[in-house]
Amino acid sequence: MGDIAPERQSPPQEPAPQADGQPKYRPLVAFDFDGTLTSRDSFTAFLRWRFGARAYAAGLLALAPFAARYVLDRDRGRLKAAVVQRFLAGMTRAELEAWAQTFASEQGRALLRPDALRAWRRWQSEGARLVIVTASPETIVAPIARGLGADLLLGTQLAFDPAGRVTGEFEGANCRGPEKVRRLQAAFGDGVRLEAAYGDTDGDKEMLALAEEQGMKVFNGTGRASL
Repeated sequence: MGDIAPERQSPPQEPAPQADGQPKYRPLVAFDFDGTLTSRDSFTAFLRWRFGARAYAAGLLALAPFAARYVLDRDRGRLKAAVVQRFLAGMTRAELEAWAQTFASEQGRALLRPDALRAWRRWQSEGARLVIVTASPETIVAPIARGLGADLLLGTQLAFDPAGRVTGEFEGANCRGPEKVRRLQAAFGDGVRLEAAYGDTDGDKEMLALAEEQGMKVFNGTGRASL
């Protein structure tokens, strides 16, 4: 499992030098998570799993005004923050991390697209630095990212109060669209270039534009997956 902290991670270290003293080239490859590596949204899957179908449905009903507002302003970040506030506010970091780990153990394999996982493993075998860049909360995705051996996870960061409890707000912006590029630039420099990038929505287009190989909706979930 890769050493990926749930929040505020640092970029991977520089590659070790070869025998001639030159650093070994490792291509940088970025994967979106939800709908790319997975067959469905991991955050909503986590919430349904954690709270049960009935409580989850009741929570969504209570969020109807925010959903109606989203139809007008298309602000995904605002809507996601309302979901976090409804379901997770007040939960401690340790509790959330523990639930995320259990969710990954019980549901992670079923979430993954086998053909996407094969592409991941192929790049991994070639020594690539593999980065997951996702709009889902880092804390939820982190255990699965560790299981995959990701070098870095960049996602939406939840805010915690001084007592370590979820506030219902974000620390920074929702990691989607141009924010994915900003997060990659913060980790790897303003001139970051990707050997390949994979995504499935308009929220990935800016990230894919950084890549030599641009994989939009290239996975359909065939085969079997294993962590």
